[in-house]
Amino acid sequence: MAKSKYIYTCNQCGYETSKWNGKCPSCGAWNSFEEDAAVTAPTAAHSSQGGADLSDKILELESIGVDDDVRYDTGLGELNRVLGGGLVKGSLVLLGGEPGIGKSTILLQICQFLGEEHSVLYVSGEESARQIKLRAQRLGVDTENLYILTSTDAESVAETISSCTPDIAIIDSIQTMSINRLTSSPGSLTQVRECTNLFMHTAKSQEIPIIIVGHVNKDGAIAGPKVMEHIVDAVLYFEGERHQSYRLLRAVKNRFGSTNEIGVFEMVDKGLREVENPSQMLLSGRPHNVSGTCVACVMEGTRPILAEVQALAAKTSYAAPRRMVTGFDFNRLNIIIAVLEKRLGIYMNSLDIYLNIVGGFRLDEPAGDLPVAMALYSGIMDKQIDEELIAFGEIGLGGEIRSVSHIVQRIREAERMGFRTCVVPKQSMSGIDPKDYNISIIAAETLRQAFSVIK
Repeated sequence: MAKSKYIYTCNQCGYETSKWNGKCPSCGAWNSFEEDAAVTAPTAAHSSQGGADLSDKILELESIGVDDDVRYDTGLGELNRVLGGGLVKGSLVLLGGEPGIGKSTILLQICQFLGEEHSVLYVSGEESARQIKLRAQRLGVDTENLYILTSTDAESVAETISSCTPDIAIIDSIQTMSINRLTSSPGSLTQVRECTNLFMHTAKSQEIPIIIVGHVNKDGAIAGPKVMEHIVDAVLYFEGERHQSYRLLRAVKNRFGSTNEIGVFEMVDKGLREVENPSQMLLSGRPHNVSGTCVACVMEGTRPILAEVQALAAKTSYAAPRRMVTGFDFNRLNIIIAVLEKRLGIYMNSLDIYLNIVGGFRLDEPAGDLPVAMALYSGIMDKQIDEELIAFGEIGLGGEIRSVSHIVQRIREAERMGFRTCVVPKQSMSGIDPKDYNISIIAAETLRQAFSVIK
């Protein structure tokens, strides 16, 4: 019986099988198998020949030189922060995000700054050259060192990059690129993987940084096999709602910098504008004289950011109360509710709880536990928290407030933003003199002590 010419590949982990499965046996994803053309394995005669001897290319670590100028300044400080200081020569960067979030916009904007001293090749497989020109005019991009190429042939694009040797290359997008010798259609798992691998070899061999744009699937992850994210040097995600003006740029992988940094942008008529003070942006429009709101201070890399936490408790009309969360971990909220019920006797089994982090921001750090608990207590008891009070700290299962890192940076940021009272974990106060700050610092050891400032 002849072997099938097609295989089924999981679009989440790359697992291959000859039959379609509803659930991937490797990663457990449902409905993730896609049909693809089978690749013929090499014969035994070819596989036994082996490769060339590369012993003459072995280098000592001390003999490898590193140039000082290995990064390109993109002209956007927020983007440089996320990249770890700039665009590294020979790197392959994957930029993902939902349609209309601003991926192509930010790439054209950095072309204006990079084009002052460097040549940039912008390869588009989705738009015509005229469409790119119209968008460039709207964004005010008129540099003479920006060159446009419209093509979907990945091998021809890679050959063009190697022959023209631009300083920076941009591929928009990887899902439109294809290799003719592969029988699968553009955007398939095989095409995306092989095209990414091709551009990776081009970037490394020519020392040319290449930025590729990736689409996202319905779950919000970058479309294509996970191996594509392993090939590239950095993976950047654009987050935010299309109908909101603010955008968050986050690095989920970065071989040349930290993955904790974020960049904040605002979408305006002339493109994306940097937000140098995200705390002020996230705290704008705060309600006055309203219970259930508290300000948190979290660290995003080396940057402290203030965010508003809002909690609403209402009598439930269901047998099981509802728990609605936006911008905070749902399981973490259930733990905080259980601690409040067990340690403080605040029962919520008859209340619907709604929790929201304002501005589309997300609190992933444990230091956000205390402001969430204080917002819940304020909303349930209908007691207002002072508008000039800020809190941060991790909550333990015993009702204690655990220490957090970077306490000095958090207090300085709260002081700079005009807050007068700061509730911090008592364990974090070692080596810190409250007299050095123009802000009242309340060191709390338990939740009961922290709630005592709410009157």
